[in-house]
Amino acid sequence: MEVRALDKQTPFTTKDGSTIRSILDLANAPVEKQSLAEATIRSGGKTERHWHKDSEEFYFILEGAGTMEIDGETREVGVGDAILIPAGTWHQMVAKEDLRFLCCCAPPYRHEDTFFE
Repeated sequence: MEVRALDKQTPFTTKDGSTIRSILDLANAPVEKQSLAEATIRSGGKTERHWHKDSEEFYFILEGAGTMEIDGETREVGVGDAILIPAGTWHQMVAKEDLRFLCCCAPPYRHEDTFFE
């Protein structure tokens, strides 16, 4: 059985600029097909616009509010919103308030699968 406590995970910054605490991923569990992390972006901050060749992502907003842009379409997002980011789509999150959200990637997140303009 694999159980990981969020508060025991060490934060790091991804290539897109968000702060991540991996909950279950290739680095800390025997995952094969997905990964789960908590991401935070400070108010006024944003991720660098990017895309993933392989990974489809789900974001689930736990705290805060912001705007999500996917392939040129922008929407306001907030607590309780779930966002689908298909593989191959450009995307960027901008925080209007401190944002905290869960990020699930399938296949698991890898820095090498993050591409920029």
